[in-house]
Amino acid sequence: MTRMVNCAVLGVEAEGMDYVPYPGELGQRIYASVSKEGWARWVAHQTMLLNEYRLTPIDPKARKFLVTEMEKFLFGAGSAAPAEFVPPPPSPPQS
Repeated sequence: MTRMVNCAVLGVEAEGMDYVPYPGELGQRIYASVSKEGWARWVAHQTMLLNEYRLTPIDPKARKFLVTEMEKFLFGAGSAAPAEFVPPPPSPPQS
């Protein structure tokens, strides 16, 4: 049976994750209240942040920044993209 959560990102009940995606208390909170789709949205946003700010995940300052942004994205008012970020054009439909 699928585990359902009231997703903090989507604002609706959705399929929960199969595993705790992050260590510690924050990871438990994410597991309990973020859906698979909500987590996938964060991963895509995090990738954009890494690329746009040219962050190195092993740098302690970058990791701290990403954790702060993750908490804002998942449980707060959201994490904004850099002002100069231009999203890529949508992919053409597959035939």
